[in-house]
Amino acid sequence: WTGPALTEESIDKFKRWMSVLGYESGHVLPHGSYLVNLGNPDAEKREKSYECFLDELKRCEQLGLTLYNLHPGSSVGACSTEDAIASIAECMNRAHKETNSVVVVLENMAGAGNIVGGKFEHLAGIIEKVKDKEHLTVFVTDEGHTYAAGYDIRSQEGWNATMDEFDRIVGVKYLRGMHLNDSKTPLGSKKDRHENVGLGTLSLQAFAHVLSDPRTRGIPLILETPMHGGEGMWPSEVRALHMLAQAGGDAADALKESEKVIKGAAKTCGWTKGEVKAKAKPKAKAKATKKRKKGEEDEDEDDRDGCC
Repeated sequence: WTGPALTEESIDKFKRWMSVLGYESGHVLPHGSYLVNLGNPDAEKREKSYECFLDELKRCEQLGLTLYNLHPGSSVGACSTEDAIASIAECMNRAHKETNSVVVVLENMAGAGNIVGGKFEHLAGIIEKVKDKEHLTVFVTDEGHTYAAGYDIRSQEGWNATMDEFDRIVGVKYLRGMHLNDSKTPLGSKKDRHENVGLGTLSLQAFAHVLSDPRTRGIPLILETPMHGGEGMWPSEVRALHMLAQAGGDAADALKESEKVIKGAAKTCGWTKGEVKAKAKPKAKAKATKKRKKGEEDEDEDDRDGCC
């Protein structure tokens, strides 16, 4: 549940490269362990999650980082969503007493199973119960989660309506970062299936809305898409997103150029349209599961119903 302690050498090396690359602490948003489930009603399992959560917060402090991204958790079907939310907030209140500077950045989810975070109301419920709100924030995470949860952000009107709803329920002041990715599945699927930018069901237009919105300026915008041909797609995706960001509200020409960049990279990397298939029922006493094809995520991060 915890890794080896950070060495002084590795800490110094990390900070040195941060300086060389011109990164500030607020530019880096490490992702918490998928084992952590602060919403589990089983006290023993929740305590294990808490210790892992606290360890990771302290590692962030050692590295001089101020943000830490966390999936809220799951009820694992053993309690109500409200009770899971209360447990999550309780763990955060404990952690805030044992740490000083790291802000927990809660991630909104696609809404699968008993996962907390598929609705903005879930996030607002956690915020309401956390005492030290200076050390808690939220981000409308990867566009794929938002879209899969049922928020239609494909059009400018839809994006504005979603952000207005977020502001009304949670508060735009809590928006501290985003994951940028497309989705393999349609609106409201409740499935978290990341796709490369412009190659999924969202389209590049949705990214143009995000990048031209003043509310997303000055916060980390992190690409979170599958690998194809090593890191072949990522530089092209970043280039395309920069084109859209620089175009501002008038993105017609930038959309055409960025589409060329994405399609060219997809062809070079051997990208093929991913199909989302129903998961097969696991065989009894299976000792291992087959890995996905190279270039796809090993496991869908928020379809798991809180293993721990």
